[in-house]
Amino acid sequence: MPYTPQVQVLEDGSEPRAFLAQAGAGKTIERYARNQKIFSQGDLADTVFFIQQGKVKITVLSELGKEAVVGIFTEGQFFGEGCLSGAELRIATSRAMEECLITSITKKAMLAALGREPEFSGFFIAYLVSRNSRIEDDLIDQLFNSSERRLARLLLRLANFGQDGGAIAITLSQETLAEMIGTTRSRVSFFMNKFRKQGFISYNGKIEVHPSLLDAVLRDKPHIIGDE
Repeated sequence: MPYTPQVQVLEDGSEPRAFLAQAGAGKTIERYARNQKIFSQGDLADTVFFIQQGKVKITVLSELGKEAVVGIFTEGQFFGEGCLSGAELRIATSRAMEECLITSITKKAMLAALGREPEFSGFFIAYLVSRNSRIEDDLIDQLFNSSERRLARLLLRLANFGQDGGAIAITLSQETLAEMIGTTRSRVSFFMNKFRKQGFISYNGKIEVHPSLLDAVLRDKPHIIGDE
């Protein structure tokens, strides 16, 4: 028999995603335009955010004024949850990369929902566990893999943001990609041209990632995705 996933249902009869899609006590839903700031580094941290639609970029500004991209979040993901662990101020800035529909939940309302609704709590914990696993993978990637391989893995992860099975369009600049993998824009440009010649991607302003890139990474052959 085919497997039928169990749907988590809250006390009010709704599913966690439906609960997050509804405004209510301590919950508001807002639309953000492309490049619109959601919160700034140093702002009071008293709200958790959930992305219903769109993508959000998280950046950090150093004391010397250098900005670095530390994360990109998309539909179905939370961000800003540091306030739940006692953080009083935002340690990063968040900005909409495209038009976004985002639910904001006050810290008080979020803690109440986590304590009152075990299904919602399980939904949130599952997200945090998945995110922690991804962070560990990224750290290992940064420590042991070449910048070319890190770029390949990043493109594949960004491609997973899509819901269909075809090539997925990515609209990040080469500067942003370079920041995310810890290398220079010139190196990213070199690798992107190499990937395009090998048929792994199509690149003309927007990036389309093809399944052949995943095949190359899984085969793990240095002459395909080389080491530095």
